[in-house]
Amino acid sequence: MQREIERTVLAVTGTSGSGKTTLLEWLIAGLAGQGLTVNVIKHSHHDLELEPPHKDSSRLRRAGAAEVMVASPFRVAIVRELRGAPEPSLDEQLDRLAPADLTLLEGFKSYPVAKLEVYRAATGKAPLYPDDARVIAVASDQPAPADLRAGVAWLDLNQPQAVLAWLGGYLKKVSANA
Repeated sequence: MQREIERTVLAVTGTSGSGKTTLLEWLIAGLAGQGLTVNVIKHSHHDLELEPPHKDSSRLRRAGAAEVMVASPFRVAIVRELRGAPEPSLDEQLDRLAPADLTLLEGFKSYPVAKLEVYRAATGKAPLYPDDARVIAVASDQPAPADLRAGVAWLDLNQPQAVLAWLGGYLKKVSANA
């Protein structure tokens, strides 16, 4: 019997240079090491060049193909040209992914999903958590502020195993409430 997999989503947000990708690498490796399936959607404000222009898949895409799938015994990739169409919604993006125990989002600061903020004061930018009620945890290299909103977990960014432990507890809580 195949077990049912929930669509559990958590955004890892923060300003540029805060360490989101480094933390995500650590968390994904830890979760995968526990046998969990993890998907990731990384949001970018930049154009994406995923293949060298001389490769067949790029040439076919530039010739006008709406989508090009490249498949090998090692991985599958789909490149979809928007050609002026709006960026797919988060729900549309999630629907394109295979089932997973958890889908982590990198970025997506303005989206209405639960968030783990990576905050470093050294970036010189204001944190998101004071103004975003969807931030449920903050991983930071700073001590917790005295006026931290109730219910927000404050995690030591320099102790990624503690962040992983928090994430494990979060997953259990979400699955118990499903």
